[in-house]
Amino acid sequence: MTSAVSTLDAELLAEDVRAVPVSMDAFLAQVERRAFRMAELNLGHREDALDAVQDAMLRLVKHYSDKPPQEWTPLFWGILRRRIVDLQRRRKVRSIVVGWLGGRDEDGEDLPAWEPADTGPGPLERLHDSQSYADMAAAVKRLPQRQREAFMLRVLEGLDVAETAQAMGCSEGSVKTHLSRALQRLRDQLEDWR
Repeated sequence: MTSAVSTLDAELLAEDVRAVPVSMDAFLAQVERRAFRMAELNLGHREDALDAVQDAMLRLVKHYSDKPPQEWTPLFWGILRRRIVDLQRRRKVRSIVVGWLGGRDEDGEDLPAWEPADTGPGPLERLHDSQSYADMAAAVKRLPQRQREAFMLRVLEGLDVAETAQAMGCSEGSVKTHLSRALQRLRDQLEDWR
């Protein structure tokens, strides 16, 4: 669990230095890996994930390249999300059609049963996730109020430092201090999950 907190540290630092891209190519290079990971997790198939990301990128370039760079991020993720849902629906329909055909094509040959692979976590993994979540929730509840607020607004809600400072009614330096202390406490409290 602490490695997850360390990963969050790295992602937060990366977000702080991530600027608005100057070109569409720079933006696409910036989101490519994260988009692929998201698509592969949702689709469970590498080639389908590559197709979904490529299609989302092409649609963004074709239809929205004239938009300001600040709008590219939400547009891209919305396009990718809809593409993933489309692919999942097609799989479901294909599975139903194969079932209606009785598993045979027009020549009477058996069609391969098409069921998407269950790539979800097994019972032991779900139990482990449930236990780690309970421990993480308890650790967050034990944080002092200001540290908890900074952690939840920055990490869980994804607000930037300025937005968090405004929401908490304090300076940006205070937000950074509270978040740093919160992450250190969580690391210490969740040492067993390393």
